Amino acid sequence: MHASFYLAFEDRFRGSREEVKSRLGVYLPFIAPLKTPGEAPKALDLGCGRGEWLELLQAEGFHVTGVDIDDGMLSACRELKLNAVHSDFLDWLTAAEANSLSVVSAFHFVEHIPLEMLLQLVEQAHRVLKPGGLLILETQNSENLLVGASTFYIDPTHQRPIHPLQLSFVAEYAGFDRIKTLYLQESHELLTTPSVDLFSVLTGVSPDYAVVAQKKASKEITSLFGSCFERSYGLRLKELADRHDQYVEARIRQAGDYKQWLQSEWSASQAKVEALNYQNGSLNAENQWLRSEWNAAEARAAEQEQRAIVAEARIIDILNSSSWRLTAPLRKAVNLAKNIIHLPRRAKSKI
Repeated sequence: MHASFYLAFEDRFRGSREEVKSRLGVYLPFIAPLKTPGEAPKALDLGCGRGEWLELLQAEGFHVTGVDIDDGMLSACRELKLNAVHSDFLDWLTAAEANSLSVVSAFHFVEHIPLEMLLQLVEQAHRVLKPGGLLILETQNSENLLVGASTFYIDPTHQRPIHPLQLSFVAEYAGFDRIKTLYLQESHELLTTPSVDLFSVLTGVSPDYAVVAQKKASKEITSLFGSCFERSYGLRLKELADRHDQYVEARIRQAGDYKQWLQSEWSASQAKVEALNYQNGSLNAENQWLRSEWNAAEARAAEQEQRAIVAEARIIDILNSSSWRLTAPLRKAVNLAKNIIHLPRRAKSKI
């Protein structure tokens, strides 16, 4: 691959340096407890790329080294005078001393390597980290159906998506004591909106995730990280599917309530028609006012009947919609159609 190709590729598809640094800010609360007065904690970033994470860690007071084999990417680090070296990541990692680092990280890197190398990476990271040290692995989330079926394959160097459960198990298997999965880069609007359509279910799941794993340490050390490991992050597929079901069910209830109101209005109009029919039988047929009232009441009754029919059809359309059927495997069956009440026949005019 040409030395400048992947740098140009990252510039096009990953975003600007400032955008990437902003996204990486989610990890700053995790690394903050690792800082100690008068000492620069050591960190290693594998596949450091353009060096956004190196820049952030350096600003936070860490002594950080970046490792990459792409000279085009490393050129961006060198221009910023960041400590980045051309080396194989496993060579560098296995040469590091045990219990010598506070952070080992790899952002959008593990999807580029075979499983055997991933296992070695995590095993060696556990060896070189100090007690309480953190391993941070971020990658694309195939639980987002658009990512898993399409956008993951834009990068020609990707090997395969890695499921969040698989990556967290790899960290657990290597001996890490505490593991947190962060779901990342979802729409902020989708986090709060109660109305979730089918497109949002398919594309709105957090497109990235990270496994943050901590090496076993004393309670005095691990207690400093409690709030980071306890909070939840991002959007999962099941959550969005459940919210979509609630949205559709709410629409059905609204249509049903509207239909019931129309039926009530229709019944009232019918009652008035019947009353006027009764009165009209005992009054002079020439009474124009009574005839006008009766005609108006009959027209209102016909209008309410038509609206009720439309409301009933709306409920049936919702129940037969593709979004309702496509999300069926993600929820318990809901059959509200049984509650549809058929309209009585409208009374015929006696005038």
